[in-house]
Amino acid sequence: MSRRVALSPDIVPVLSTGRHRSPRKGACFMEMASFLAGERWSDHPKCTHPLLAGLARQINDTVPDSVRSRLAPMIPSVIGLTSDDLHVDARLALHCATTALPVASATRQNVLALGILSCERVLAELDGRPRDSMTPRSREVLDRVPAAEQWAREFRADLPLTARAFRRQTAPHLVALAVEGMSEACVEDPYGQLVDLLDECIAMTAEMVGPRTVTGTPVTWGGGATDSSVVPERAAADS
Repeated sequence: MSRRVALSPDIVPVLSTGRHRSPRKGACFMEMASFLAGERWSDHPKCTHPLLAGLARQINDTVPDSVRSRLAPMIPSVIGLTSDDLHVDARLALHCATTALPVASATRQNVLALGILSCERVLAELDGRPRDSMTPRSREVLDRVPAAEQWAREFRADLPLTARAFRRQTAPHLVALAVEGMSEACVEDPYGQLVDLLDECIAMTAEMVGPRTVTGTPVTWGGGATDSSVVPERAAADS
């Protein structure tokens, strides 16, 4: 289950798209995270796993203003969620792909199916499973699009896939494609589904990374109120 940290109305940041030179110019999701974490102002802070941060940036820039405000309460929850474990990259990318594939257009299904096979291959190697084994969720999703799976298997064949290439290229590209596919899907409330996706990925990462302690940072935003408790101490909350 995900955990959202409540922010009082007078300190909820007004998020906007793109990069900003300073808080005076506005903030995107990850820029505000860098500020709360006490890091240098950046949309690529060290306090959050790069793939999770990339997902947050893309969703922040994709959803409209009316929906973007729903992201703000999640910002403190990404602080301290980072790890070098390749499991995190593979599971996050896999979750995004399996969520997007059932609703994505046919033009994107082939590549999403290929991404699912790549994630499963990485996880199988990490976990010591047979190379062609698959988690139940991936099997269920691919069964809905047999043509896309067949294309993906024929395209992949035995293409080499290194951990470095997966982390730097495959996983980020797959996450970006999933966000694009979901945002353009002919479904009810596609932007709301993107908000839910980010919430789910934050919860997944927290579960994999485990408890961590984050020091609160005084924040002045919007109405000028100052609060030092907007950054959670997860270790205490989890105890």
